[in-house]
Formats: sequence, structure tokens, C-alpha cells
Amino acid sequence: MGHRKETHHMSTATLQAPWASLSIKIDPENPDHHLWNNHGTWWIHYTVHPSDYTKRRIRVSLETRNLREARQRRNTLFAHLEAEGIEAT
Repeated sequence: MGHRKETHHMSTATLQAPWASLSIKIDPENPDHHLWNNHGTWWIHYTVHPSDYTKRRIRVSLETRNLREARQRRNTLFAHLEAEGIEAT
């Protein structure tokens, strides 16, 4: 059997606080941290650690082919998660 990759669209990636902490390691030398280009479309990936000692890898299409827009959408998503009370670790 093949491995099923879980993906989420940006509009459905809302997480409810305070059930998790967010694992984001930002490399200040890399403005494209947490981004990857999949056949022309930019995606974001990050890890959430629910309070039950598991982890959940999140991959979300940013629904853009423009790198500048992808960076802005990534920053907006991370700010949204922080505003929801999901702690960055």
C-alpha cells in the first residue's frame, strides 16, 4: 500500500487553541523558510504538537505562483495561528 500524503487548503487550516503548540524554526538567512514550490504553486509546511504528545505535519497550498505573495501569505498564516493562541516553540 502507498503512503497517503495529507494536504490542507489554506481556507481549512484553522486550528483551535489552546490544544497545540506550533513548531516553527525560522532561519533568518532564508526568506523562504517553510515554503516549497510544487510544480509552480507555492506551499507551506509546519508541525503542530497537540497536547496529547503527538505531532501533526501540516502542508497547505498557498494558492499562488508568486513567491512574494507566498511569503506574505505564510506570514499571515503564522500570525493568524499565533493570534489563535497556538504557541510557537
